[in-house]
Amino acid sequence: MKFTNLTRETEIGANCYLIETGNERLVLDCGMHPKRDGDGALPNFQAIGGDEIDAIIVSHAHQDHIGTLPVLMRCQPQARVFMSEATAEIGNALLHNSVNVMTRQREEIGATMYPLFTHKEANRAADIWRLCRFRQPIKLDGERVRKPERDGMTFEFFDAGHVLGSAGVLLRSEGRTVLYSGDVNFDDQTIAQRAVFPESGIDVLIMETTRGDNPLPEGFTRAAEEQRLAEAIARAFERGGCILMPVFALGKTQEALAMIHRFRRERLLGEFPFYIGGLSLKMTEIYDRFALTSRRNFPRLQLLEQLEPFVLNGQTIGEAPAKPGRIYALSSGMMTAKTLSNTFARRVIEDPKHSIFFVGFADPLSPAGVLRAAKPGDLVAVDPDEPPQELRCQIETFQFSAHASRESIVAYVTKLAPKKVVLVHGDVPAVKWVQARLVAELPEAEVIVPPPGVEIEL
Repeated sequence: MKFTNLTRETEIGANCYLIETGNERLVLDCGMHPKRDGDGALPNFQAIGGDEIDAIIVSHAHQDHIGTLPVLMRCQPQARVFMSEATAEIGNALLHNSVNVMTRQREEIGATMYPLFTHKEANRAADIWRLCRFRQPIKLDGERVRKPERDGMTFEFFDAGHVLGSAGVLLRSEGRTVLYSGDVNFDDQTIAQRAVFPESGIDVLIMETTRGDNPLPEGFTRAAEEQRLAEAIARAFERGGCILMPVFALGKTQEALAMIHRFRRERLLGEFPFYIGGLSLKMTEIYDRFALTSRRNFPRLQLLEQLEPFVLNGQTIGEAPAKPGRIYALSSGMMTAKTLSNTFARRVIEDPKHSIFFVGFADPLSPAGVLRAAKPGDLVAVDPDEPPQELRCQIETFQFSAHASRESIVAYVTKLAPKKVVLVHGDVPAVKWVQARLVAELPEAEVIVPPPGVEIEL
């Protein structure tokens, strides 16, 4: 069994991995790099070589895991594509949004090769995706496995607890078992319940390391962090200000809505207007449709019905003032230039009454990362086409990550005790920390950081 890392560098980028065993070849995930353009945003498809692949398995619908799927399907039209039902619904909406974004980029920055795929290609791709249930063994030809002794590679989805539809992938072939974590969370979130992964019998673990360089504060609990957020919201409103909350449209928006629901139900906060973006609305509609058929807290909660958020889009954001006593939970979470959160930030940065609350990961080089690191009075430019502004608003940071903490990663891997651990989906410091810790905790295991484009024997 062989493994090739198709992500171009050791980083959180265009996540994509090739597995080969016997006469079968499959690709795990097919992402788009969040910070690169054109060919640089693609995985290293050249490393797949000239041979055909049998299957593409998608762990979940975040852009860095599904964003270039139509491109790979164009190159490998015979490959069967598998994902969970929720991932298919979310992924379809996200890919069409991606076409719109790339089309605007073609006009704004002259990216002549954009869009990398069209709406028509996205529709054709979605039409042939094969939807899989959790805990159902399936062969790469799409046939359900009823007899475990059958030849050939099989796979099985396990709930990864990251976002709606997210899955870890258990592969079985040649008497060996390989578990690919995808993006995973071993702790409950407000809506998403923690991952339910195998706890034994795994030979090789391919493990994400997103938060490997980010230790949990001593005594941290999510309940205490939610309480801290509720108190911070109350203080911000008492100052007569509003709150910008940069969020990802998928996952973080719905978690924020659920937290506000809990705060109201527990009388920690009263009623107030709540704003989200257009893509967040589509994602939340899908969350509501799967409320009773997915593992989640608040299974009967219909977020849109209970919270009744107002919706802003690229047209209406230009006329939306920063009004006191409101939360604007807008994407992108990284505050990329020209997105809703970036545009709105320029209205609140210079006003000490207003606040920006960061509730998730922000790349240090992104506008969100620059703002988080800035000090009061610093000049910050969140949009390179606009003049710098003096930072006078209130900045607060909270830990509501949808990724497993590094402590929980080490605890899970140590308990699982696989023969080999392959560390992926992390920047170099994160990967190196997890590697060093696992080498110390599991001296009998081989802990590998896979070089991009290099074939590794599993």
